[in-house]
Amino acid sequence: MKKLAAMVAVMALCSAPVFAAQQGGFSGPTTTTQSQNGGFTGPNGSSTTVESAKSLRDDTWVTLRGNIVERISDDLYLFKDATGTVNVDIDHKRWNGVTVGPQDTVEIQGEVDKDWNSVEIDVKQITKVAK
Repeated sequence: MKKLAAMVAVMALCSAPVFAAQQGGFSGPTTTTQSQNGGFTGPNGSSTTVESAKSLRDDTWVTLRGNIVERISDDLYLFKDATGTVNVDIDHKRWNGVTVGPQDTVEIQGEVDKDWNSVEIDVKQITKVAK
């Protein structure tokens, strides 16, 4: 019985990347409209800029509007708005089938993540904005 459970666990872990790869993501350089399945549909508080987000406290909730211009690593991307750039961490599950390129305007919501000498945004939701 333990062997069966172990085999099921190994198969689940091995197949997870396959499912993650089929859910949209960034389609720009490497160095669709999202539908909401429940939740609040009212206004999202005030948007902020990259420049002001960098000066906010750790774990502050922010909404940014701009472009994802480059993929830095697996889940790390470079986000740009009119005031500057910041790294954003977008887990595979957060894409929810949305596919964007550098030319697409997106709205991201997430938390400021400050370390000793860097700031990034831990993205919880990404939405492609219609022009």
